Amino acid sequence: MVKRKATARGEIKLKPSTVVAVVEGKTKKGDVLSASKLAGIQAAKATSSLLPLCHQIPLTSVSVEVVPKKDRVEVHCTVAAEYRTGVEMEALVGAAAALLNIWDMVKYLEKDEKGQYPGTAISEIRVVKKTKGV
Repeated sequence: MVKRKATARGEIKLKPSTVVAVVEGKTKKGDVLSASKLAGIQAAKATSSLLPLCHQIPLTSVSVEVVPKKDRVEVHCTVAAEYRTGVEMEALVGAAAALLNIWDMVKYLEKDEKGQYPGTAISEIRVVKKTKGV
């Protein structure tokens, strides 16, 4: 068994007014930042249930950071384990789920008059750091 750690990040582009509502805690579904952290943690732990060929890995830690910016929210998910295979898929799934949760909680603020999302976009989901044996 080898100590392994991976961090993935991604972002969701939002209207600046939506970011303000998120930061001020003024959304219909509640605390977007806390709920998204929990969604990311829960998803990282469930990765092998979501991706059929992923190993079930006993994770030692999962952390999700949700960082509001002017016109977007960034998510960083860091996962660690002591196991035979890496944890980058768990980090990616955690980041993606946190971003999807943000979208779900603010979609009513992002829709245009036709019910579309012309400016809302999840992007840049990628592994930014991976360590083995450290």
